[in-house]
Amino acid sequence: MKIKTLFSSKKTFASIEQLSILIYTLKWSLLASTVGLLAGTASAALLVSLTWVTTYRESHLPIILLLPLAGLVIGLMYHYWGKGSERGNNYLIDEVHSAKNIIPFRMAPLVFIGTLLTHLFGGSAGREGTAVQMGGAISEKLAQLFRLDASNRRVFLIIGVSAGFASVFGTPLAGAVFALEVLIIGRIRYEAILPSFIAAIVAHYTCHTLWGVHHTAYAVGVIPQVTPMNLIYVLLAGILFGLSAFLFSHMVHFWTRYSKKLIRYSPLRPFLGGIILVLVIYLLGTTKYIGLGIPTIVSSFLIQEEWYSFLIKIILTTFTLGVGFKGGEVTPLFFIGATLGSALSGIIPMPVGILAAVGFVSVFSGATNTPLACTIMGMELFGTETGVFIALGCVIAYLFSGHSGIYTSQIIGSPKLDGSLSSKGKLLRDLEK
Repeated sequence: MKIKTLFSSKKTFASIEQLSILIYTLKWSLLASTVGLLAGTASAALLVSLTWVTTYRESHLPIILLLPLAGLVIGLMYHYWGKGSERGNNYLIDEVHSAKNIIPFRMAPLVFIGTLLTHLFGGSAGREGTAVQMGGAISEKLAQLFRLDASNRRVFLIIGVSAGFASVFGTPLAGAVFALEVLIIGRIRYEAILPSFIAAIVAHYTCHTLWGVHHTAYAVGVIPQVTPMNLIYVLLAGILFGLSAFLFSHMVHFWTRYSKKLIRYSPLRPFLGGIILVLVIYLLGTTKYIGLGIPTIVSSFLIQEEWYSFLIKIILTTFTLGVGFKGGEVTPLFFIGATLGSALSGIIPMPVGILAAVGFVSVFSGATNTPLACTIMGMELFGTETGVFIALGCVIAYLFSGHSGIYTSQIIGSPKLDGSLSSKGKLLRDLEK
């Protein structure tokens, strides 16, 4: 009798648990879909607008001379209306960790306008930061409307990041994992896994299918066999990709600190920085290294790029962002990785396409400390046949980039090597105790 009662009790508990899971699934499917729909729409507007301003700039090159004035406008906007929004993605990551402040909805229009001005007048920047911040601002506004508590608000911020990233690059699986992986180095926040995936998928299809915005296609070409020698080649290339990510991260932080130290009044930083950028672009004699650089990324899969292309992009992008222009880091990281991989085909006996593909995601992996998301992204963009090479390159780059990254608010959950735990990592360990 007791045995029957025990089994009956277990079935009852199981039924209650499954009912709770069903309610949880329905709740977050609705909420995450709402965020995905709005974030996907915002990303579609961003991508269409960026295409227009890029086309206009390339057809009216003298407009680049107005880059300093555009910088002044951006600086003034953030000085008077930003109130913390200038920290960008780091602001979102901090709020997921602590949930102390309310992310203002004005972050969305500010970063949208700032990004368009940066690209229209010739700054070197990306678009991921813009999409992620818009997604975060949208999800925060919805969290306020739904009167969610601190715990659910954190989940909402995660799905905002997920939706923004997935829709702007057309990679729903990578976007979902990126939002879970980017917060803590070496850890994944599984409590938001369902809403993160739902938001990413809905945002992607909203942007791509509902609004008809298409993403760039890359032709990898010949994919070599997985042999011991080819794996060694990719491992060696991965080290260089990781060091490039390390250089990029440190240069962004260097220009940010140096410009703040040198110029106290923040609106003047992008103004004076814009003057320097105009002079550099004039001396280079080409617009190849400004804006998103999509044409160069595409060509990197087909022909061998110059060895110095990735270095010029590192310098221009880190300076552009460091002095206060807006955009993102990820597409420039794609440019850096693809051109470096393409250049390495001159000394590494592997097809240019596969080296460009591995570099494309590996430098991004090292700079953001998200090897899993970048591996998934590589397979979404270039096909599963590239998976072994992509995974190896992303992991090696992640290790060799050290514990630095473009997001200073990341907490180290698990060190990359034993004995290398930093003070941030210790803080997380102590908090968990």
